[in-house]
Amino acid sequence: MLRLQLIAIIRLGIKSLMLHKLRSALTMLGIIFGVCSVIAMLAIGEGASYAAQEAIKKLGSNNILIRSLKPPEAARQQQGGGGPRGMSLKYGLTYADGARLQATIPGVKRVVPSRIIRENVRFGRTEVPCQVIGTLPFFTEVTGVELVRGRFLSDLDERHQNNICVITAGLAQRLFPTEDPLQHSVKVDAFYYRVVGIIRETGKAEQRTQAGKMEGQPLDNNVYIPLSTSRTRFGEVLIRRTAGSFEAEEVQLHQITVQMQDTAAVETADPQIKTLLRRFHDQNDYELIVPLELLREAEATKRRFNIVLGSIAAISLLVGGIGIMNIMLANVTERTREIGVRRALGAKRRDITLQFLVETVVLSIGGGLIGVLVGMLTPVVVSMATDMKTIVTLWSVLVAFGISGAVGIVFGLYPARAAAMLDPIEALRHE
Repeated sequence: MLRLQLIAIIRLGIKSLMLHKLRSALTMLGIIFGVCSVIAMLAIGEGASYAAQEAIKKLGSNNILIRSLKPPEAARQQQGGGGPRGMSLKYGLTYADGARLQATIPGVKRVVPSRIIRENVRFGRTEVPCQVIGTLPFFTEVTGVELVRGRFLSDLDERHQNNICVITAGLAQRLFPTEDPLQHSVKVDAFYYRVVGIIRETGKAEQRTQAGKMEGQPLDNNVYIPLSTSRTRFGEVLIRRTAGSFEAEEVQLHQITVQMQDTAAVETADPQIKTLLRRFHDQNDYELIVPLELLREAEATKRRFNIVLGSIAAISLLVGGIGIMNIMLANVTERTREIGVRRALGAKRRDITLQFLVETVVLSIGGGLIGVLVGMLTPVVVSMATDMKTIVTLWSVLVAFGISGAVGIVFGLYPARAAAMLDPIEALRHE
């Protein structure tokens, strides 16, 4: 009996809304835009956060990156032309630092030193600015770059200082648009290097810190050669010539990647590495980057970002709820005589309350469903138009739809109670 009564009330509420289709549709717009904005804004925020976290993860959550850093005093001295003429500026990480880290720090799995030299690579008449990176054979295991074709550097290459190289896929396309790179050699400076492999990597902006500026150049123009070959071919002193002057810098290693056994070892090794380096470096010529800490900061930022975006979008739902309340209050005034007739025929206050509450909930839930559909399509359109990654999560859809239903109940309760509390006799007299 109660079920049939409830169904009848729902039908009556829907019928009342259908009598004023345009007004009902306009009333739902606030909820539609509110739900849509919640889902779309959270999807955009989630996509941006995911991209940032993936970039950090590629650095390796078990890795600690140590990079050579030109001391601020030395940089100012070079820019001002100070210092003894013909002297080179010496700073940064050394081979001894790598050996100490491997032998001293507990939990170290591998230590991968790298030298980064700014040079041009040539094949035939094509010349491309690149970064020549001298490193060890297990570089790929630590950094997680993908081998596309051929092979990477080997222990034999390192031992015999072989003139071989591995190039990135982007550089291969620029140098060899119509030929097989593995059948040719490239020229870097005065030496030829046989291409033995192609790897795929996303560009690492951090590799530009001490290797010279490459603004306007693609990030994946990298040539990998054995570390021993790099020392022999380029020496320890790197000279960069500009118009009428030159800069000479002696940097043994530009980066040391320390791979730990696990994430727990990363947290304990961080302060130990800082203490060890301070003992052997008189100047602040290095920096530590811990991807694990960056990842946690990115996750915390993501949570704060989602709260801010959700709060801003929730204001739209609040405005939509206020709009529903205003319309329903006007509806109560317009239907005062109808309420009086229903009360005279035996309808109780709870029946009147339920009728108006059903109308409000139907408006909010209907608007919520449409808002969910529009909200899920909006990120797709944004991704297609801007190449920005967006991620629609289930929890954002459920939260947005749940709030829309709650808005209907909260903002519809007052007009429903106001209708139920009308005096039946005064309601019948209302014109």
